[in-house]
Amino acid sequence: MKKRFLGFDFSHLRGDLLGGITAGIVALPLALAFGVSSGLGPAAGLYGAIFISFFAAFFGGTPTQISGPTAPMTAVSMVIIASIVAVYEGDVNKALPIILGVFLLAGLMQIALGFAGLGKYIKYIPYPVISGFMTAIGVIILVTQILPSIGYYPKEDAAFVEQFKPEAEAAILKGILKEEAEEGFLVLEDFKETIKRAEQITEADIMKEARTLAAADASGVIGAIKALPRALKNINWLEFLLALGTIIIIYGFKRITKAIPSTLVALLVVSGIAIGFDLDYRPIEKIPSGLPLPEWRIFTEFDLATITPYIFTALTLALLGAIDSLLTSIVADNMTKTKHKPNKELVGQGIGNSIAAVFGGIPGAGATIRTVVNIQSGGKTRLSGMTAGLLLFIILLAFGPTASKIPAAVLAGILITVGIGVMDYKGLKAIPYMPKSEVAIMLIVLVLSSIWNLVYAVGIGLIIASLMFMKKIGDLTAKRSDLKPLYKGDAWPAGIEFPEKLKERIFIKHIKGPLFFGSTSDFQELAKQIPGSASIVIIKMDKVEYMDQSGLYAMEDVLIDLINNGKTVLLLNVPEQPRYMMERIDIIPNLIPEERIFDSFADSLEWIQANAKNKVEITSASN
Repeated sequence: MKKRFLGFDFSHLRGDLLGGITAGIVALPLALAFGVSSGLGPAAGLYGAIFISFFAAFFGGTPTQISGPTAPMTAVSMVIIASIVAVYEGDVNKALPIILGVFLLAGLMQIALGFAGLGKYIKYIPYPVISGFMTAIGVIILVTQILPSIGYYPKEDAAFVEQFKPEAEAAILKGILKEEAEEGFLVLEDFKETIKRAEQITEADIMKEARTLAAADASGVIGAIKALPRALKNINWLEFLLALGTIIIIYGFKRITKAIPSTLVALLVVSGIAIGFDLDYRPIEKIPSGLPLPEWRIFTEFDLATITPYIFTALTLALLGAIDSLLTSIVADNMTKTKHKPNKELVGQGIGNSIAAVFGGIPGAGATIRTVVNIQSGGKTRLSGMTAGLLLFIILLAFGPTASKIPAAVLAGILITVGIGVMDYKGLKAIPYMPKSEVAIMLIVLVLSSIWNLVYAVGIGLIIASLMFMKKIGDLTAKRSDLKPLYKGDAWPAGIEFPEKLKERIFIKHIKGPLFFGSTSDFQELAKQIPGSASIVIIKMDKVEYMDQSGLYAMEDVLIDLINNGKTVLLLNVPEQPRYMMERIDIIPNLIPEERIFDSFADSLEWIQANAKNKVEITSASN
């Protein structure tokens, strides 16, 4: 008998508690690292891990799923945060309501996707797109963490920042002119107000803007690569050794045992050395002590015009979170021999991300490694995911000030191992054996995601993959379909003699495959090959499982041409869906009457015998 109370299954309580605690411990260093990587700080990563883990488990459809900030979600969030912060002149505090508003919108979109029942369609995203995207995520995380791992921060390099002063002055002046235009003060004949405001600009204002521009110039993969030569000349050896020590422990400790998370061991050991020996290292941003408080400015400063440009961005984040979560759900199903509920899972993820956004957390999704750890440690129900969230909440309250002393280089080292681990090596190794078209899709998504825009790269990859798929199906349909004289057709019944006078008059066209917009041109070309001597054309449709609107109109055009040219057309073995489509625009019965539609080949022969011009006796070979 299962022990249930308030809808919870307590029959596996011990395993759920152990699994949740273990998964929470694994999540802690990653949450802090992802928060730092995102640009909102370690607290944002921890808040995201707490609320997403708890509420996604509570409302979700995968009992053993552990959710929280993940590498793909953080990489996209990092891009979103950087773009919005740039609009607000590098001031994260000013940009925060908009950033969290986008995250909240993404969560609400996930809930809508779940209620719309779209969870089951996520599986149709092509593997090359996912492979290229995941490898790009790894490249982005790996490359962007090189600078902090050697202790180089572009906006703190005075000589580097100095180069951006002229650009900073121009940006500030542009801002003044924009403000005056909005306020109605800007008059081309009189720049007194402009001069007055310009005189109030201080050297500190210019340097602040220059630091923002310097940081933006060194951001992303291209920026980090451009800044690398200068960074190597200004390397901080202590920061480098802390990051290197972290990486060595993470990989080395796994060889000793996997019972204890090597990431946590590295965090504790290297941080303990740095703190214990009072080394002059750079700590992470301070984690606020006490309870997380809602960021009410999301609502009090809400402006539809400000959030509208980011609607597509929020949708992309929502779809990415859905894909990330449901792929992990499939892994969990395979391990537990259960079946998750995809739409309920999307609702749970959406609720978790929405609540996390309200409290200032970064978005997340189902985390594969943490979910696997949970299952292996005994987790079987949603109590395990909720336990992981509660554990992180307790750590926040009890050890928040202590966690603020963690070296930034340690988290950079952790993220480097995450970047290396998240790449799709299976897909990369298969490149020599994959079809060239799929390799092209994967590489396009990989390159565009790495150096340009994650959101657009995935969209372009999906479009190319869809076009290539349509072409393949269209080519396959054309290749399989055939046109031949009836007596050579594969449907000709054994034992029937074919009169010589009918040999050149009856042709059979066998359509093999869906008749859709990707195959219509080939279908029409094949129909044009029917010789002028043919008076009767049989179109066999038993293999046409699907017909779309383009295929429907192509069929109509072919039938009209054949009838206008004096051909008699018979339809054979018409499936339900194509017949329904043909009836909707009156192909049946206006062009092809019911008496010319047959379920068997023998019936069509009887009709030909009874109605063909110059009737010729068709007799059995046995007579």
